[in-house]
Amino acid sequence: QVQLVESGGGLVQAGGSLRLSCAASGRTFSSEVMAWFRQAPGKAREFVAAIRWSSGSIRYGDSVAGRFTISRENAENTLFLQMNNLKPEDTAVYYCAATLVVATWIGSRPSDYAYWGRGTQVTVSS
Repeated sequence: QVQLVESGGGLVQAGGSLRLSCAASGRTFSSEVMAWFRQAPGKAREFVAAIRWSSGSIRYGDSVAGRFTISRENAENTLFLQMNNLKPEDTAVYYCAATLVVATWIGSRPSDYAYWGRGTQVTVSS
């Protein structure tokens, strides 16, 4: 069993920064990849970033590359998302996700991940 809990969301002005955290518990020692997704009202869940837990290999979605940074703290089983130069279109609920499936590629689809947190709201005002 894997449990994921996001935190750090809030309201910021455009151009500002925010840091999200995802605390993992349970069978985290078997996690292969952890990821961030986001979902705005009426829109599909969108891939943001992912990191392979063991190697640190990273993949970013096109919409956030150059502005967001994903990182991990292995000893604390914690995933982070540093968001800089935020834009109103970044407004969404941000979800932490994990998969235990071993693969050479890093998935970018929601169906690639079996475990999900409840999400944290990020609102960017103009």
